[in-house]
Amino acid sequence: MAKRDYYEVLGVEKKASADEIKRAYRRMAIKYHPDKNPGDKEAEARFKECAEAYEVLSDETKRQQYDRYGHEGLRGAGMHDFSRMNVDDIFSMFGFEDFFGGIFGGGGGRRRGARRGGPTRGYDLETGVELTLNEIAQGTEKTIEFTRQDRCGQCSGSGAAKGSKPSRCSMCGGSGQVAKGGGFFQMVSTCPQCRGSGQVITKPCNKCKGSGRVPRKRTVKIKVPAGVHEGQGIRVGGEGEPGQHGGPNGDLYCYVRIKPHEFLERDGNNLIAVVPITFTQATLGTTIDVPSLDGTKKLKIPAGTQYGSLFRIRGQGLPDLRSGRTGDQLVQVTIETPTNLNARQEELLREFAETENTNVSPKSQGFFEKLKRHFGNH
Repeated sequence: MAKRDYYEVLGVEKKASADEIKRAYRRMAIKYHPDKNPGDKEAEARFKECAEAYEVLSDETKRQQYDRYGHEGLRGAGMHDFSRMNVDDIFSMFGFEDFFGGIFGGGGGRRRGARRGGPTRGYDLETGVELTLNEIAQGTEKTIEFTRQDRCGQCSGSGAAKGSKPSRCSMCGGSGQVAKGGGFFQMVSTCPQCRGSGQVITKPCNKCKGSGRVPRKRTVKIKVPAGVHEGQGIRVGGEGEPGQHGGPNGDLYCYVRIKPHEFLERDGNNLIAVVPITFTQATLGTTIDVPSLDGTKKLKIPAGTQYGSLFRIRGQGLPDLRSGRTGDQLVQVTIETPTNLNARQEELLREFAETENTNVSPKSQGFFEKLKRHFGNH
């Protein structure tokens, strides 16, 4: 399924400022928030679509790549796979937990059921891999390059400068949550100062600026099974972003794109080729060469073949991903009408037309010959 334009998703113009993009994202996130649309899967999908758009348009580098090359320009950029995240993770990622928590009355920045300060799994990432039909037919191994936010080597992911430690948050007293109101109407939300961690960094690491993460290029090899389809994801375990507090890494999902073939088109496990033949070949019958994944194949065209006729070459398609059974190749013929006949060819065709008792256009005459005859009669 094709992705929508990110500017269209957020309802902003391409020249929108960073603040306008942030406001648009907040507005759309509120509109499609799952708490506001309980049980509405479409609203949840739109909410995650907005988060994906915001991830790109709020990052100057990714936005430039997207503006220049579109969705293809983000290949290898280590995009997060929002479809696999729960809503709370998305809040935390963009630092809007207190904003959303205040609107919907929840601890938006925390994963449901996760203990503050406990190990949490890292975010999944997604990227794309382009495959030829030959690679899909045989299965292959591909090298994937992407960038992910990895633990800072200088501070070991703590975000604190060497020799220093995070201190207890003064706003929440280390609980990670703050309460507003009183009596029976207290509203508990994530602490905006420490973002739920209960700690603040007073001396940030000079390499990662206190985030505990730095961008790092990664190269991995993935095995692609024969028969994969457009849009299918190949999971690479542990190649997502590192978890928090010793939690495991997320996963990397490589989504398949099929490179267009010069002659063949995929239809399920079958391959389709459209091959032109002459009207004499269609009328009298012949044997032609047709393109396939492993060179050309001979195909017999019977006499009297009609335009659009479909022929099947069994076992020349793609293998089924589950059963391994190979599909067929379908060859559709089109009939080309000759455009540059010599005199003898035209004469023979006119004789043939007479045997069919078929009306055809009279033989054309030269312009100057007709002009001379016209004025000669006046």
